[in-house]
Amino acid sequence: MLKEFREFAMKGNVVDLAVAVIIGAAFGAIVTSMVNDIIMPIIGAVTGGLDFSNYFIGLSSKVTATNLADAKKQGAVLAYGSFFTLVVNFVIVAFVLFMVIRTMNQFKRKEEVKPAEPPKPSAEVELLTEIRDLLKK
Repeated sequence: MLKEFREFAMKGNVVDLAVAVIIGAAFGAIVTSMVNDIIMPIIGAVTGGLDFSNYFIGLSSKVTATNLADAKKQGAVLAYGSFFTLVVNFVIVAFVLFMVIRTMNQFKRKEEVKPAEPPKPSAEVELLTEIRDLLKK
């Protein structure tokens, strides 16, 4: 059973998938940082200094805090600012994946469009062509 598992784990597809997951996690962290540290502050500056990470609605009367972390300690909150930030993250990741897949598809189409070289004639056909040419002379 251990041998079967090792063979399964070392198959190309499994290793490729593992590498893709690790790279995807790293890419996700980069996108999260870009959204939180670059895009959302710009959006906040354009909208008059709004901080979307602290946008929430308290779902009980016990919630009196003015920031999200304290409000979550006091009770249930609807954190729509965090949701908006995650939607921006998703849109960026989806757009990047779309561009990667689109580029890959364009390369595939270019490979398919290349005209195939005409098949080389067999040795018999070449010999018969030479004989024909000699007879014409």
